[in-house]
Amino acid sequence: MSLEKTNVNRSDAELLGILFSYVPKIAEAKQLDFLLVLIADLGRELVLAERCSLWLVSSDGKELWTKVAHGTSEIRIPVTGGFVGYSLAYDEPLLIEDAYEDERFDRSVDLKSGYRTRSVLTVPFKDSVGKVMGVFQAINKKNNGCFTEEDLKFLQLTAVYSAKSLESAMLFQELERNQEEITLILGAAAECRSHETGNHVKRVAKMSYTLAKYAGLPEVLCQKIRLASTMHDLGKIGIPDEILNKQGKFTPEEYNIMKSHSKMGHDMLVKSNCELLRLAAEIAISHHERIDGKGYPLGLSGDDIPLSGKICAVVDVFDALINTRCYKQPWSRERVVALYQEERGRQFEASLVDILLEHLDEFYAINDSMPD
Repeated sequence: MSLEKTNVNRSDAELLGILFSYVPKIAEAKQLDFLLVLIADLGRELVLAERCSLWLVSSDGKELWTKVAHGTSEIRIPVTGGFVGYSLAYDEPLLIEDAYEDERFDRSVDLKSGYRTRSVLTVPFKDSVGKVMGVFQAINKKNNGCFTEEDLKFLQLTAVYSAKSLESAMLFQELERNQEEITLILGAAAECRSHETGNHVKRVAKMSYTLAKYAGLPEVLCQKIRLASTMHDLGKIGIPDEILNKQGKFTPEEYNIMKSHSKMGHDMLVKSNCELLRLAAEIAISHHERIDGKGYPLGLSGDDIPLSGKICAVVDVFDALINTRCYKQPWSRERVVALYQEERGRQFEASLVDILLEHLDEFYAINDSMPD
């Protein structure tokens, strides 16, 4: 919107102030759900609506869905449904004074939400190539009023700006999903060679996240540790089968070869430009270190061991102890607890052991949810 007019009235100034207050927040948002909330809040403030929502086309193109409809949880409707379906199909905005007097109104949404729709404003928004990707919808002008052409103008302005941010966030989300899938495949590849199921790396990932969360780490870092921990044993790809799957005790030479998987995994990952893979390299080389300095491959101790490695060490051993391996049967709960009590502050970080034992039922539940 141009600011060339010198006689901008107070109402326009207020609306522009609202818009500009949201611009930096929207520009910085990367997570789709958070961005949807921001844009819906912006729309609601701009047009003084009771509720505002962003409807997106589902990946299969058959539904419109929203997680952001103020006062409701996620709702899905057929892609041709209601006012939003009409705006999507015909690429047209709608300005409706009384929804129940219009045959295009889909009353099922009101039935699901228990809400009474009166006035409606819808604006389609498009991606960078001009394809309609969803519909911006405002419901019920406050004070029982009706939406105006001015409201439509501001919601269209918001839709144009928001579409670019939404497209970026959706691409970012898709890249995150692909990244997660790749990390799980890489982690599972190493475990398959050692006759362990891919569920081992999934359990270690979930347990690492849970332990990190209880340790008070930020959510973003917890999620990164969850993904990176799936590659903790990636170096096993380079270990000969006869050693990797040996049921008896290793010879000293065999044990040294087996221990080399930590450095091999690290070396495969550490040169990456991807922050997640570098974190995976950190975990790979440090998750067999011990607090007392008797671990491998570097003999690190105490605070010299990265926290990510300490977290993975606790849950990796836990998962190995309570499940069947080619060299052992599952340990009893009592025996597991006794080991962690004995190795608290020796093999494992004391505070992390305390968290594990305090929430032991939850960690067992994670294991039970993903059996071999």
